[in-house]
Amino acid sequence: MSKELSILQENAISLLKELITIPSFSKEEDQTAGILCRFLGERSIEHTRVGNNVFALNKYYDEQKPTILLNSHHDTVKPNPQYTKDPFSPVVEEGRLYGLGSNDAGGCLVSLVATFLHFHENKELAYNIIIAATAEEEISGTCGIEYTLPYLPKIDCAIVGEPTQMQMAVAERGLMVLDCASHGKAGHAARNEGENAIYKALKDIEWFRNYQFDKVSELLGPSKMSVTVIETENKAHNVVPAVCKFVVDTRINELYKFEEVIDIIKANVQSEVKPRSTRLRSTSISTDHPLVIAGTALGRTYYGSPTTSDKALMPFPSLKMGPGDSARSHTADEYIYIDEICKGIELYIQLLNKIV
Repeated sequence: MSKELSILQENAISLLKELITIPSFSKEEDQTAGILCRFLGERSIEHTRVGNNVFALNKYYDEQKPTILLNSHHDTVKPNPQYTKDPFSPVVEEGRLYGLGSNDAGGCLVSLVATFLHFHENKELAYNIIIAATAEEEISGTCGIEYTLPYLPKIDCAIVGEPTQMQMAVAERGLMVLDCASHGKAGHAARNEGENAIYKALKDIEWFRNYQFDKVSELLGPSKMSVTVIETENKAHNVVPAVCKFVVDTRINELYKFEEVIDIIKANVQSEVKPRSTRLRSTSISTDHPLVIAGTALGRTYYGSPTTSDKALMPFPSLKMGPGDSARSHTADEYIYIDEICKGIELYIQLLNKIV
């Protein structure tokens, strides 16, 4: 191991420990943004802060060259109530660094920061490299990567740091939440009056339960719909409800546009259907993309991810890849192995060396 790599790894781990000590719940990332600014500033790296998002360009940025974005988030969810350790105490035990956000996605973030530092002063890069540490990923907020992108130069592709055990998530399901309402007519239950909106809703709910989309993705499998909430406005036992509302969680593979899915649904149900948002779309990067080819050459495998990330908000090819394990995210006593961070930095550098 080179001395430079060893220093990068030590600094990354120290940065992660400091980030863990500061609560950085979504929309409350002010202090961790400050830590990241200070970290870059101490290394004489010009950087910009917009809201709670921090980004920096490689020293010899050249607008004539294509640009790779390295992105991960520094916000966290709130600690699981079953924590037995202090979520804000970065304790290392048996090679594990414990703490809220250590695995999701602090380890990824500091590994990408270290990778950026490695390439920052290289004059011979074929690509520009930008690092962006962004906010509000955990709530898919509008003041994170989506807010930051207009401040950045043109981006050609990205590596999104999320815990994937350094395997390559080349596709990601889209998430669309639907608010549905069936309409009937109120009446007195004892006199058999009215038109029961619940019964009308049940027919549509049964359709959502049984419908199967034709296009099945090799990476993500079939698109899925799940009814997750149902309610009526009136609470009286003796009133036939005029309106029944229900919520449908849809997970869409990369073979469908959201608009197609909405059209299919509206052609098959009577209920009113309104999408809350169409921002978190399914995404995929070609397995022939240089990033994926480089990863494959390093023995990385690729797969389709069932979870969403800031990758969904990027209008350019992006590869989700990072140290840590998604199964540990949002769990009590969250941790990442120190060795995962060290190997993550090495692999990120090796991957970029193959294309830059």
